[in-house]
Amino acid sequence: MRALLKAEAAPGLTMTEVAEPDPAWGEAKVRVLRTGICGTDLHIDSWDHWAQGAIRPPLVPGHEFSGVVVELGEGVTSVNVGDLVSAEGHVVCGQCRNCRAGRRHMCIRTSSIGVDRDGAFAEFVVVPAGNLWVHPAGMDPDLAAIFDPLGNAVHTALSFPLVGEDVLVTGAGPIGLMAARIAQHVGARHVVVTDVNPDRLALAERMGVDLALNVGERRIADAWGELGLSEGFDVGLEISGQPAALREMLENLNHGGKVALLGLPSDEFAIDWSKVVTHMITIQGIYGRQMFETWYLMTAMLGSGLDVSPVITDRFPADRWDEAFAAARAGAGGKVLIEWGEQ
Repeated sequence: MRALLKAEAAPGLTMTEVAEPDPAWGEAKVRVLRTGICGTDLHIDSWDHWAQGAIRPPLVPGHEFSGVVVELGEGVTSVNVGDLVSAEGHVVCGQCRNCRAGRRHMCIRTSSIGVDRDGAFAEFVVVPAGNLWVHPAGMDPDLAAIFDPLGNAVHTALSFPLVGEDVLVTGAGPIGLMAARIAQHVGARHVVVTDVNPDRLALAERMGVDLALNVGERRIADAWGELGLSEGFDVGLEISGQPAALREMLENLNHGGKVALLGLPSDEFAIDWSKVVTHMITIQGIYGRQMFETWYLMTAMLGSGLDVSPVITDRFPADRWDEAFAAARAGAGGKVLIEWGEQ
């Protein structure tokens, strides 16, 4: 089968022929339809410091995907051949304290698809059947392919009650844009998205946020007058991983404000902890998705009118994967998909 392979410990990926995988006990084999390019995949391609410490080539990357189940290993009863599926990318041990307590997203021995084991930049992928999410009839495979990042957005946005609240989202990448849409869908009063990329801010405006603010030119405090805020933002969703974004977010929170922190900074940095204490601010770290509560919430909201499809801005056939990676790395659009086949 064709697969996009990290063949050696060096920059770059190679489209090549590799052996087609067979499902072991408890696993299912999926014919891949679409894969989304994540920042993790860009790190693996460029072979940066993180990738050098985390990846053991040869490896097929890719963890955001949709596909059709084509073969079942022994013992599998939770999915059927022909099901359209996506996968929770974190394969957990099932035995640590968190797993046994139902907090599987906090498993201390997580193995990640496309990082620790072969992933979905290929015509076929094999994953534990328990990690598969079966989509309802009529689901668009493009949308199904972004359930992983959509789950990150849902987990982040729904960390705190949002009904009637003023919400600040820092970072207008695909996850930030979807988080903003979710906040609006569940009843936030105002939603402001910040970034320095004019193309992504334009996409935020097309997706209907109340204000898309270029913080390279203006300050978050400017939003107060434009939206009629008198006490600051109630909830902050920090997606960018930029130290300056979190600092300015804290400056513009109301007393008792809450922050969901998804963005990963590249280095340690200082914040004004005295303000966190005196303003009684809650900061909640977010990682991945709640297994599988987030998946239920995603499916329910999409069925009740949530539309995040505009975040998918670029699609490339698999033989143009290098163009797809270049588009994702440029960061001018939203989500970039690679097409491997049709349903």
